[in-house]
Amino acid sequence: MTCPICQKPTDTRFRPFCSKRCADVDLGKWFGGDYAVPSQDPEDIERAFEEAEKERAKPH
Repeated sequence: MTCPICQKPTDTRFRPFCSKRCADVDLGKWFGGDYAVPSQDPEDIERAFEEAEKERAKPH
């Protein structure tokens, strides 16, 4: 098994990562919103659609 962040072999202490650094990078991605768990809740879908529309309407 390889680390999903850097592709090095995993270390059993940090599995599935190779180091604490890669585990922290992954945690930062969760906190930063880079990862998301899909939802089938209609309210979540509607809220996500509204947020996407607001972002699209903003001048860049």
